[in-house]
Amino acid sequence: MKPFIVVTAKLPGTAVSTLKKKFKVKEYNFKKTLNEDELLLILKDADGAITLLSDPVTKRVLENSKVKIISNYAVGYNNIDVQFATEKGIAITNTPDVLTDATADITLSLILSVSRRIVEADKFVRKRKFKGWAPQLFLGMDLKGKTIGIIGMGRIGKAVARRCIPFGLKILYTQRKRLIPSEEEALNATFIDLEKLLQESDIVSIHSPLTKETDNLLNREKIFSMKKGAILINTARGQIVDEESLCDALKEHLFGAGLDVYEKEPVVNSRLLKMKNVVLLPHIGSSGRETREEMAEMAVNSIISFFEGKTPVNIIKEQKNGF
Repeated sequence: MKPFIVVTAKLPGTAVSTLKKKFKVKEYNFKKTLNEDELLLILKDADGAITLLSDPVTKRVLENSKVKIISNYAVGYNNIDVQFATEKGIAITNTPDVLTDATADITLSLILSVSRRIVEADKFVRKRKFKGWAPQLFLGMDLKGKTIGIIGMGRIGKAVARRCIPFGLKILYTQRKRLIPSEEEALNATFIDLEKLLQESDIVSIHSPLTKETDNLLNREKIFSMKKGAILINTARGQIVDEESLCDALKEHLFGAGLDVYEKEPVVNSRLLKMKNVVLLPHIGSSGRETREEMAEMAVNSIISFFEGKTPVNIIKEQKNGF
């Protein structure tokens, strides 16, 4: 009998069609984020699944299903109880590397949109308020000569740094492990601790994974330690930033913020929705068509490799030695 594979959302491209030629496949197209009970119900009889970052693949879900592999359609996998899955012998894969450039592009889009007040200006024109050029109309922040502080200089952080060089931005970065000198030189980047980075940066851009160490990393104290008039950009994970404190800072301390992720996603803080100096995106960091189609190919290939008895290329790092 062919393995039964559940795909929890309709994916772009033709990858799922390939999957259907080899397996019994049930593809869902929900219009909302699934909760634990709903996910448990649709995975109950599945041998494998392609899931989203928003799907709560908890211990309860895993212990009440017979899945042998979870192929997460994302680079992150903090939605999955990795420890329990590993103990139970369930393989976990993700879709790394492919979304680096798309996420870096959206980061630059947010930096430009916030610094030059693009969304505010667009709404101004659409409301027919534009009566002609004026010296102080929508004054924003020039980028040349400013400093960007990158929290997390992994693949995406480095891609953002490369994009910042032509804009004349000075680049600071912080993370657990310093880059080798040749990488720092290529990016013209300076390693610095988090406290100094927040104090010295005109723009702070977050590119860290969500871990115990980074959960609520930018709390009230750290947000208010940022340079007055600075911009905060988050395209990583919403839980890294204390949104209530961010809202307070946006009223009196920060120039603005650009967010693609949220602390209680998909719920967006109601205070953020009312603020003019915030650009809000619906988690579209990787939403280039080619990128999303390639992610689907990777997720499908992981399922195929696993059931062919091979170790999937994109097995998560925690399981590299176990499968």
